[in-house]
Amino acid sequence: MPEPNPGASTATHRAALAFQAALLVAVALAGPPACAQAAARAPRLLVVCAPGYPGSTLEAQPAMDGLAAAITTAAGWKPGELAGIYFENEAAGVARLAAPEATLALVPLNFWLEHGERLRLQPQLQAIPQGGEAAEAWSLVAQKGAVTSPASLAAFELLSLAGNTPRFVRGPALGAWGPLPPELKIVFSGAVLSGLRRAAAGEKVVLLLDRAQAAAMATLPAAPQLEIVARSPPLPVSVLCTIADRLPASRLHQLVERIPSLGDTPVGVEALAGVRLARFVPVDAQALERARTAYARVSN
Repeated sequence: MPEPNPGASTATHRAALAFQAALLVAVALAGPPACAQAAARAPRLLVVCAPGYPGSTLEAQPAMDGLAAAITTAAGWKPGELAGIYFENEAAGVARLAAPEATLALVPLNFWLEHGERLRLQPQLQAIPQGGEAAEAWSLVAQKGAVTSPASLAAFELLSLAGNTPRFVRGPALGAWGPLPPELKIVFSGAVLSGLRRAAAGEKVVLLLDRAQAAAMATLPAAPQLEIVARSPPLPVSVLCTIADRLPASRLHQLVERIPSLGDTPVGVEALAGVRLARFVPVDAQALERARTAYARVSN
């Protein structure tokens, strides 16, 4: 058996160390792992949350894809840079907005008032619904003669799509009419037709309706037994917000400058129609501040 050669062993060890060093350099030059690169390429996310309105996340996905693609094109972003998702459930929408990929949020005014500060939702544009305006009134509907003042609502139940935020109902929506009695039960509900029938039949029920719902009321057989007893001041309908500082300043400028022209192109019109919008307009900061002030006056 040959004698061991210490010199050869040392040379082999040095060669192995050199190979390892070269390998580390090659890995460093190659960049981050494929999974990290994929994460870096993940699209920004537009989260649309409208609690109580029709449609599910799955049903709305084609409309979300169209809206995200149209916004991407209008803003001059790269194709596929923005994806969209819809939630009709408030808790699910809030959870997704807190995720790091969420960059934009399209939400109703009452949602923004309730969650905007905590989620750092910063309004950039207002959305105009089809056939409507950027600011619209809410209408309180009751059986004719049943409600003569805010105090007369003490034994009533109020149904509304805004019922998930009672502070909105008591503040921005009806605060100017007068303080609502604490006994009034405010219920989150989209069951407008059955609610109007109950009110017309004399039950202790009133409804706070948005513009479209109030306009449709006149077509109902029960309409002659109903009346609008109070209206809110004009309030922004919904806002397109950036989230925290997740959008670079240059991209934010592109967004604010170009998205209002979305309704000027056939593709943009189609995408907006898919979510029942006509266009986006610059945000009315004063109107939002008035709504926030009225909201803050109401205790939890």
